[in-house]
Amino acid sequence: MKVLKSYVIFLLSIFFLTSCLASLKEYEPMIKDERWELVWSDEFNTLKIDDTKWKFDIGNNNGWGNGEWEYYTDRKNAWIENGMLVIEARNETVKDGNKVYNYTSTRMKTEGKFTVQYGKVEARIKFPYGKGLWPAFWMLGSNFRYVGWPTCGEIDIVEFLGHDKWTAYGTLHGPGYFGTNGIGNKIRLEPPTPDFTADFHVFGIMWDEEKIVWYVDNTVYHVVTKAAVESRGKAWVFDGDFFIILNLAVGGYWPGYPTAETKFPARMYVDYVRVYQLNIPGK
Repeated sequence: MKVLKSYVIFLLSIFFLTSCLASLKEYEPMIKDERWELVWSDEFNTLKIDDTKWKFDIGNNNGWGNGEWEYYTDRKNAWIENGMLVIEARNETVKDGNKVYNYTSTRMKTEGKFTVQYGKVEARIKFPYGKGLWPAFWMLGSNFRYVGWPTCGEIDIVEFLGHDKWTAYGTLHGPGYFGTNGIGNKIRLEPPTPDFTADFHVFGIMWDEEKIVWYVDNTVYHVVTKAAVESRGKAWVFDGDFFIILNLAVGGYWPGYPTAETKFPARMYVDYVRVYQLNIPGK
């Protein structure tokens, strides 16, 4: 349920709830803290997608609130290949009732199968290049079905716009800070580092009672604290269980729409998804 977004939210976020570069680096040693204990993962080393870990959203759901063009299928556009999850967006026609969709893709999630409250959540991903492609690795509060969005909270661990292969985004959404008011920031790679479509990168968050920290590989680029959100009269809704989502959208108000130059099929590769929690003696 990513919603209407624009680059404006990331320009504004520089001045809203984001630490300066020096303070961001203070969090980086925590990424490799030896106390992190793996509590759940999918290494995608099985012959097919593990039904005990993942389920699929099906359809278009009125563009998922974002003006998206894809129709999500049940497993047709996702599989395991060479120890990796492949999510493939295709330019093909699907009819659903009286509606016709020209693109198919996959949106898979751990809802009802696995949730986590606090920890380190990360995935190693390689994104596709092309205008109108919008892959993401994100989380929603497990109370989503009862309280709705954005009250449930949304943590976008990474979103990627297919036309800009050097930039990735991390954003937080909650009541009073969603859509164009989401609290986001971006990280931009520079050569000789391979861009986000040329090689795999690790995208993650570290999340506890007081804050959420975003990183790519071993670089922290965004921090949002509970105190900062509440100091502005907003509710912090990130104290409960969340489930994980992987998807590859086609089109949308924020990324724009495919052009003749956008190559299909387009593939998002996921090497693994891992969830860690701190093992603190005495607790």
